[in-house]
Amino acid sequence: MIPATERARLTALYGGLLLLAGCVLVAVIYVFVQYGLDNRIGSAFTGAVPGGRTSPSPSASPPAELVPSEQAGEHARTQVVQVVAATTLSRLLTVSGIALAVFAVLSLFLAWWMAGRVLRPVGLITATARKLSGENLHQRIDLKGPPGELKQLADTFDQMLGRIEQLVGAQRRFAANAAHELRTPLAVQRAAAEIGLVDPDRERIRWIRDELLQVADSSEHLIESLLLLAASDQGLERREPVALDESVNAVVDEHRAQARERGITVTTALEPLTVEGDPVLLTHLIRNLIGNALRYNHRDGTLHVTLGEAGRTLRVTNTGPAVPPDAVADLFEPFRHLNERRHAPGEGAGLGLALVASIARAHSGGATAEANPGGGLTVTVRLP
Repeated sequence: MIPATERARLTALYGGLLLLAGCVLVAVIYVFVQYGLDNRIGSAFTGAVPGGRTSPSPSASPPAELVPSEQAGEHARTQVVQVVAATTLSRLLTVSGIALAVFAVLSLFLAWWMAGRVLRPVGLITATARKLSGENLHQRIDLKGPPGELKQLADTFDQMLGRIEQLVGAQRRFAANAAHELRTPLAVQRAAAEIGLVDPDRERIRWIRDELLQVADSSEHLIESLLLLAASDQGLERREPVALDESVNAVVDEHRAQARERGITVTTALEPLTVEGDPVLLTHLIRNLIGNALRYNHRDGTLHVTLGEAGRTLRVTNTGPAVPPDAVADLFEPFRHLNERRHAPGEGAGLGLALVASIARAHSGGATAEANPGGGLTVTVRLP
């Protein structure tokens, strides 16, 4: 029957190995003691009895002549040597068997104790995993001990818990922010509808209709952005060669009219670059980068787009309001704004850079940003 627990299996394994080692040791001692035991006892007997002879060894030549009395004495001495050797070996086996039995019991005890010591970190990992829930993901194993495989396993488990805690926290913040962002348009729609039902003025109704359409468009854009963010977080379903320089040129052309209206100068420095990825997601990445750079720019500002083949980087630099360096990393979080949200026309939902970072991660890349000294932001996307 196979033991039911790992500790019992390790105990059986360690105990069996130690018992086997003890049996081998007893057998080796028995063989070495048995080898030449008759000659050694005969030599000792001859030294103790004057004139005594030892039994001839198999390799020794027999004596030429022995008188009958000497033959009888020699036979008696041979019998005594054989009896003493047999008694010695029997005693050796008895003592060895008793010692082996004691050693077997001690081996099982030591194996059980040693298995418990070896598996103690596994027990801590199991106990911690059983206690984990959404409310106590901050708990860690924090195993103390010398470096080793189990210490590495415990540290890896702690690192995994840290990543899970970050993901769960981000999802909670995302759900709360999404609910808040969706609640505001619904409240505006409800208020506009109630005002329209009370006030029969045609101009007021037309204004309310335009307001409702604008809020509906904003809500639709927000929901599409949320769905796109969820899709990019799940990774890529397919990959194909994408000419990134052509995609950048196409998106820049889409936004040139908007840039001219605000007097923003758009310049590009693009090298031919082809990457493996999803063309739809990569187009959304470029569109969000350039859209953000225009939306958060000032009038008569500049926007510069570079694409380098050497570092496989897409970089968008714009002018605009000053960005505190310590607030740059937070801009990649969903629904994060540099200033307080006012829900004004044309104001984004705060998902642009979050989408950029998510799509870059889906392509095994990354996105970083740094504040420009004169104001504005430089966002760099690296794609492998």
